Amino acid sequence: MVNERTLIRLLKLSIILGLTLVALGYYLISYVHLPEKMGITGIIICAVFFAFGLLLLIPAKVYLTMRWMRAEKKDNMQKTTRNKNKHTV
Repeated sequence: MVNERTLIRLLKLSIILGLTLVALGYYLISYVHLPEKMGITGIIICAVFFAFGLLLLIPAKVYLTMRWMRAEKKDNMQKTTRNKNKHTV
């Protein structure tokens, strides 16, 4: 199984690659004017870059959200334990 450190590196790479693909799609639409030059084919090419970029961003966001929720749950449990200890003393 993949350890935590390797998984985080893969997710960071996924985020960077996803953002790069979305930025490339935006560049092709806004500055190169690919849809105007190539018609439907240009639109499809730009849409593919956007789609794959967004697909690469989704798993990373889900994983990071789950880690954040786990950390918050752990923090809340520690606060609850501290509050119980204050009331019993």
